[in-house]
Amino acid sequence: MGAYDVVVAGGGHNGLVAAAYLAGAGRRVLVLERLGHVGGLAISARAFPGVDVRLSRYSYLVSLLPDKIVRDLGLGLEVRRRRYASYTPKGGTGLLVDNEDQARTAESFKSVTGGDADHKAWQDFYGMVARVARTLAPTLLEPLRAPAEIERLVGREAWRDLFARPVGQTVDERFADDTVRGVVLTDALIGTFADPSEDLLANRCFLYHVIGNGTGEWNVPVGGMGAVSAALESAARRAGAEIRTGAEIVGISPSGEVTFTDRDGEHTVTGGHVLVNLPPAVLERVTGGRAEPPEGAQLKVNMVLSRLPGLKDPAVDPRAAFSGTFHINEGRDQLAAAYAQAAGGSVPDLPPAEVYCHSLTDPSILGPELRGRAETMTLFGLHMPARLFRQDPERARARALRATFASLDSVLAEPIEDCLLRAPDGSPCVEVKTPVDLETEAGLPGGHIFHRDLSWPYGEGGGWGVETAYERVLLCGAGAVRGGGVSGIPGHNAAMALLARR
Repeated sequence: MGAYDVVVAGGGHNGLVAAAYLAGAGRRVLVLERLGHVGGLAISARAFPGVDVRLSRYSYLVSLLPDKIVRDLGLGLEVRRRRYASYTPKGGTGLLVDNEDQARTAESFKSVTGGDADHKAWQDFYGMVARVARTLAPTLLEPLRAPAEIERLVGREAWRDLFARPVGQTVDERFADDTVRGVVLTDALIGTFADPSEDLLANRCFLYHVIGNGTGEWNVPVGGMGAVSAALESAARRAGAEIRTGAEIVGISPSGEVTFTDRDGEHTVTGGHVLVNLPPAVLERVTGGRAEPPEGAQLKVNMVLSRLPGLKDPAVDPRAAFSGTFHINEGRDQLAAAYAQAAGGSVPDLPPAEVYCHSLTDPSILGPELRGRAETMTLFGLHMPARLFRQDPERARARALRATFASLDSVLAEPIEDCLLRAPDGSPCVEVKTPVDLETEAGLPGGHIFHRDLSWPYGEGGGWGVETAYERVLLCGAGAVRGGGVSGIPGHNAAMALLARR
């Protein structure tokens, strides 16, 4: 089929970013994507027949995508800030963090914790986190800094509390209330199966959830996640990249030959370089090696509701509680208990999870007939490792959903199932994705949403964190150093590394 300057293996959002930069720099670029669409897991979908709702089916919020990439590629992309950061039920009250009303937030802390100390500790801690975010975010689009340089940049206190010792120990030292501790620690566990009191992997996860774009804010993409990928696809095509879908990579050689199959058979193309937007375990397989797959640890539940559920807390409007991140049984002790049960091979009795309602911030994802009559709800469950779903995936999925709905119901004033919208065929609008489902449907080994365990945002030896054992093969996906999440950062860095080789 000919020769290209660059073949991009995988048309997820990072591959599209790399393609747009390189084609814009005059390279002849081919993008090959296994699925029938580009965007990977950054897509929108009408998941329920006859229900006109575009759900962000897998990834669902934007934080790590730098403004620089948006500007460089001329992306016509709109994101909206969420006024309410989070709401955490506790008995008949709850902790509401209001980004625009600090007095209300302080009063909410007092009602939950019984005093002012944890609110002061919260302000101090997140003041430090904000300084780290402003410092680290620009370095993510540069060659890797050495650890000692990052320590100097962020300062001794932040290095100790966020990098050098387990973040769970930092949280236990700084905060007294179990609920407040849990709210902080959830950012260390999203998509990551770890004990934050012992495992520095939780620190890496925490950093990626609080440093995005220098602010750490998690914003709502207008039009859903599919709008992000559509903007990137448009940018890549506009720059001159060629994109082929339905093309599954089956072989990559160190010399730059890429073999793929489509409905017409098997084909081979040659690239001066190959940028790989595939999990590292898949790269190992298609280069003839073997690698142990990582393990994902999340449960994703997509729902459409006929109405928002009632709260036990009469002082809080459900529209406020659910437009931010709504925490479910994610206290510090609850997280630890759920981790211990999952590590022992059992679905947690009270699964920790969080939900939010995209449509409260962006009603455009609802069809005209449903606006004002329905809302979306996205649930992300923690401590649900792939091992729990291996032996009998369907039964384990049903068991996990039952336990998760029971957990959600325990903090609501009414059962969530009473609020589900019904499709025209009478079925409830709810779908469940386990790590095994992601492995089967999306080709993610172990269902790991970050392709493998997250890395520190720095490294020894310079480079861009995209290099592989093969000179002409670079990583451009979530498995690169500074990969993970919807960011475009690995795509940018792989393109910059290649362009620097002139």
